[in-house]
Amino acid sequence: MNLTDRVAVITGGAGGIGAALARRFAAEGATALVLADLDGAAAEAVAAAVGPLARGVAVDVTDEEQVRALVADTERRHGRIDVFCANAGVSTGGGVEVDDTGWERSWRVNVLAHVYAARAVLPAMLARGSGYLLHTCSAAGVLTAVGDAAYTTTKHAAVGFAEWLSVTYRDQGIRVSALCPQGVDTPMLADGLAAGHLGARIIAASGAVLSPDDVAAAAVAGMAEERFLILPHPEVADYARRRAEDPDGWQSGLRKLVRRLRATA
Repeated sequence: MNLTDRVAVITGGAGGIGAALARRFAAEGATALVLADLDGAAAEAVAAAVGPLARGVAVDVTDEEQVRALVADTERRHGRIDVFCANAGVSTGGGVEVDDTGWERSWRVNVLAHVYAARAVLPAMLARGSGYLLHTCSAAGVLTAVGDAAYTTTKHAAVGFAEWLSVTYRDQGIRVSALCPQGVDTPMLADGLAAGHLGARIIAASGAVLSPDDVAAAAVAGMAEERFLILPHPEVADYARRRAEDPDGWQSGLRKLVRRLRATA
């Protein structure tokens, strides 16, 4: 997809990857950008920095009625939505001990928000015979987020849902991409490091932490080629192959890494 003159909605648009996508889409010639975030004031600040084509709004993506209202308002203002980026995400940094509230929040933000977006935007996209869904799913969705059970589980579900959408609707003009970065310099990573989360420590120790702008550039390149799986960290493809070919060996390697990091904690 060429982003020139496109109308795009980006959730989680107040910072990190979402804000970087907004900046990059604007540079690519988008005609209108709607940045939705639970923190509406922060989304408005990012929109102001991007320029007059952008608008920030407060939206809770776990509330389907708010997502529907976001879509309806954008379509009313701009006539259509060409690209919907379901980008909002949360992590827990914990395992099975995380309480039901944490698991439920992960499920609603990382998975159901994607479902709500698809329900809202697909009817008009299908009627036009064109549209693009970009889902930020994380490399955790094709590998494992060591130290975060809920994140791993929900991101695998997010990739599965995106794949289902692609298989089901591509022949009707709908393009779907699962954006799966690994380590990214975002508040989520910083908060995880501050809390001592194992997964964040592994990412930081890898030395392969990208900037959000790097991820946005990879996303735009992948969308231009209409690739389903967009991997800003190309090594993730190799990891995924090794995991598929030798799951026991892959898990053994991860356990060794965990033991080493725990020993140095």
